[in-house]
Amino acid sequence: MLYFLLFAALVLYGHSTQDFPETNARVVGGTEAQRNSWPSQISLQYLSGGSWYHTCGGTLIRRNWVMTAAHCVDSQMTFRVVIGDHNLSQNDGTEQYVSVQKIVVHPNWNKNNVAAGYDIALLRLAQSVTLNNYIQLGVLPQEGTILPNNTPCYITGWGKTKTNGQVSQTLQQAYLPTVDYSICSSSSYWGSTVKRTMVCAGGDGVRSGCQGDSGGPLHCLVNGQYSVHGVTSFVSSLGCNVSKKPTVFTRVSAYISWMNNVIASN
Repeated sequence: MLYFLLFAALVLYGHSTQDFPETNARVVGGTEAQRNSWPSQISLQYLSGGSWYHTCGGTLIRRNWVMTAAHCVDSQMTFRVVIGDHNLSQNDGTEQYVSVQKIVVHPNWNKNNVAAGYDIALLRLAQSVTLNNYIQLGVLPQEGTILPNNTPCYITGWGKTKTNGQVSQTLQQAYLPTVDYSICSSSSYWGSTVKRTMVCAGGDGVRSGCQGDSGGPLHCLVNGQYSVHGVTSFVSSLGCNVSKKPTVFTRVSAYISWMNNVIASN
């Protein structure tokens, strides 16, 4: 959504203006995911003119809590969560629709400076969803976990399938191995725009996030199990699949304590 484009007011840390972050991320260069193969993936939708529209992704982390990006929910809108969906334009018979009762954005989030980090929010649902073969909780990493370079990960979402392209009606996935912080923060990559509280993945110039995947998960294979290590945050303003501009995610393991405290106090 256009009003989620935050680049105008970003602090660029000495980078050329062509390299600033763009917060509307979607899957480029991916393939259609197998139906319900990522059962913690949700579609965050907003109400407009009596109809619901997909805007961001997210991850079901409790039966009544969803993790997403702060920039997805920092406008005054009516939201709902759809869990168990695959094709947004038809009824798959596996969906559950739940309204969002409360939005908790990280207190340090600054929508005028996405490069500062803290692009994470929790949504308390109006009711608990029912877990089944199609709907499961996302597995979160241990606090402080840092993935080694080239860890196998997948981004998933319903976002645009190419820069300036169309949104996907079916859930897409793309293989995005992690890029170590020392590489991602080098001058030929993202430089100081990337913080240690972020995860970089991809950057091959072919596969990436793009507009609409924001808030969705980065699933990484660790010890034989996929866990959600990232919340999709931003890509390059030059385009989604830009070489040496990996998709940047909020690092989930940096916010475990904050999320536990929010859930316990709400």
